[in-house]
Amino acid sequence: MKKGLSRQDMARAAAQDIPEGSCVNLGIGVPTLIADYVPAGREVLLHSEQGLLGLGPAPAPGNEDPDVLNAGKQFVTLLPGASVFSHSDSFLMVRGGHIDIACLGAFQVAANGDLANWSTDAEGQIPGVGGAMDLAAGAARVWVLMEHCQKSGEPRILERCTYPLTAAACVDRIYTDLAVIEVTDTGLVVTRMAEGLDLPALQALTDAPLTLSPQCRPYRPFPDEPAGAHGAARA
Repeated sequence: MKKGLSRQDMARAAAQDIPEGSCVNLGIGVPTLIADYVPAGREVLLHSEQGLLGLGPAPAPGNEDPDVLNAGKQFVTLLPGASVFSHSDSFLMVRGGHIDIACLGAFQVAANGDLANWSTDAEGQIPGVGGAMDLAAGAARVWVLMEHCQKSGEPRILERCTYPLTAAACVDRIYTDLAVIEVTDTGLVVTRMAEGLDLPALQALTDAPLTLSPQCRPYRPFPDEPAGAHGAARA
């Protein structure tokens, strides 16, 4: 299978797409990396479900604060004006419709936008859907960031999810290592695709019908450059 973009490049692509003034929740996995790549000068409020608003990037080595962690229990920083509040208040924000975009990881996404990002079959897995259910239902938009295929090569984008659903028909956009795909009323539309791929090759790695946007653009790794206003990226 063609080697696609890195997790960092997927996060950077999503960060570039966040509109000015948005309040964005960063879920566990690839989405947590978005905090490292918000463009300089763009006003974006990053939210973490345990009760932080105003997340910055990962701290420089040696400057870690054990009390400042993201949803994935990774060290982050707080930007000037950041707020710290209770878990219950955080979910009042989510359920009250105050999150513009929820960026979530996933195991599977269906053609109609169904989301599956939890499972109970892994050893030691806690049998619960967690806060992702609230985020998927409460956010104005849901963006998923995930690898296009499982390590075994099986597609993650399916006609129907085979894992238990987190929420139905909630996903608006999918960022994978191979493409950016919009979930529309008429199906999945590819708006960016990794160089060296064509639609038949991408379709062969996807278990749901794809349509190529007439405005489809190349999906390229980003050149090495300093991170944006939110500081230096994680190593």
